[in-house]
Amino acid sequence: MIITLTDSAYEDIIDIKEHYIFEGVEHIGEKHVTDIFEHIANLSEHPQMGRVVPEYGLTSIRELIHPPYRIVYLLKTDEVQIIRVWRSERLLKLV
Repeated sequence: MIITLTDSAYEDIIDIKEHYIFEGVEHIGEKHVTDIFEHIANLSEHPQMGRVVPEYGLTSIRELIHPPYRIVYLLKTDEVQIIRVWRSERLLKLV
């Protein structure tokens, strides 16, 4: 199964890196981003491994919990589309 990132998910990844650069611990941001992408890669073989996002209750909108982040994705017939990568305490908006 193909995995794609929306523009918003890409921006979320950039924001994660920039946050840790600003905090003076760039290596931690790099580690988070690397680990997030490794977690996402598992979706190509196991697209339904994430739980259904509680805020929506739709089987096509799922998330992986990768503390302290939520990796929210849309499950399509032949594609996993990463929608957002947010800190887990944030409320979900799919914009």
